[in-house]
Amino acid sequence: MKVAILGYGVEGKSVERYFFERGGEITIFDEGRGDDLGGVNFGEYDLVFRSPAVRPDRVATDKMTSVTRYFFDKCAAKIIGVTGTKGKGTTCSLIAGILREAGKRVWLVGNIGVPALDVLDKVEVGDVVVYELSSFQLWDLENSPKVAVVTMIEADHLDVHKDVDEYLGAKANIVLRQDVGDVVIFDETSEGASKIAGMSVGVKMGYPSGKYEDLLDSLVIPGAHNRKNGEAAILACGCVGVSDDGEIRRGFAGFDGLPHRLKLVREWRGVKFYDDSISTTPGSAVAAIRAFDAPKILILGGSRKGASFAGLVAEVARANVKKVFLIGVSADEIGGLLVAEGYEDAVNLGMDLTMVDVVKNTTEVAEAGDVVILSPACASFDMFESYADRGEKFIDAVKSLEE
Repeated sequence: MKVAILGYGVEGKSVERYFFERGGEITIFDEGRGDDLGGVNFGEYDLVFRSPAVRPDRVATDKMTSVTRYFFDKCAAKIIGVTGTKGKGTTCSLIAGILREAGKRVWLVGNIGVPALDVLDKVEVGDVVVYELSSFQLWDLENSPKVAVVTMIEADHLDVHKDVDEYLGAKANIVLRQDVGDVVIFDETSEGASKIAGMSVGVKMGYPSGKYEDLLDSLVIPGAHNRKNGEAAILACGCVGVSDDGEIRRGFAGFDGLPHRLKLVREWRGVKFYDDSISTTPGSAVAAIRAFDAPKILILGGSRKGASFAGLVAEVARANVKKVFLIGVSADEIGGLLVAEGYEDAVNLGMDLTMVDVVKNTTEVAEAGDVVILSPACASFDMFESYADRGEKFIDAVKSLEE
């Protein structure tokens, strides 16, 4: 079999491994290293795998597929698919934790970091696959999961998608091919999530409902947004026959958060430092602000992804935010919007500094009882290699503070 791979990231390398083990003839095309896709005759290949970073309309061929499409076609087990702008990774992890407490054999794959092809041959009938799906993975999906979860939706990835409609259209593929007996679980406080849910012919289950507050008290991770993620997980597990209160509580109690997702790094001189570097949208930074009643010191800024900062600056102005430190290429823009909103306690640190310098600035104003939150609301590529790199540098800087 002749296989072409467009893009050589995590999923591209997984495709290479999968078909190499099966004797495939593999050719890799990666525009990042200068390969030109325009003059390639893709008709000579049996399969052409698009990596998430490659737009489906980048090349024209009826041989086009992706890891997500191939997995959905071949998977023997029921799939719980989860998408959203933020919260999908946490929701997936909570679902997986509860199902494992119930004795289910669970595979957690997708955007959360495990390429689905790496486990495809191990998945059996009776297992449950929990699949975190980005807009890029959903973009050209031709199947929909039996159970779809749609968390909060806001404008994102507008540096790749042409506009918000294209972004929502990609996300909507999670429900467009559902049957009447399938289920969509959605955040009914989110206009985008509600709109996508309305496109399904399946059973619609909105949240939050207020029915599970006692169970949600077992969550270790902070924030009202995570209580919503927890309810989505409860509903999804119920769709595969798991609803025991004890199993749900143990699943919640056993999950202390994913890396760089509003995670406590350290308490220093009575000040708690939280790493929320995964926050690359204004909405996720708003959720971080709302997670704490204590006085907050925020680190905001980075490279833009096209979303509006209007809601974020309004939240900063009305919330208990003691100080904002701005970094990165968006610092000037966010600073100007904060001033226009009447908030005057922001300091523009610019780009010419390290995370050690940023953290040092926060310690000069933080007092016992405050929380310092790295929740940038922006991508990281202006100053760091990735959101993970940004978060790790923050963690190192906080841990190096002397008592």
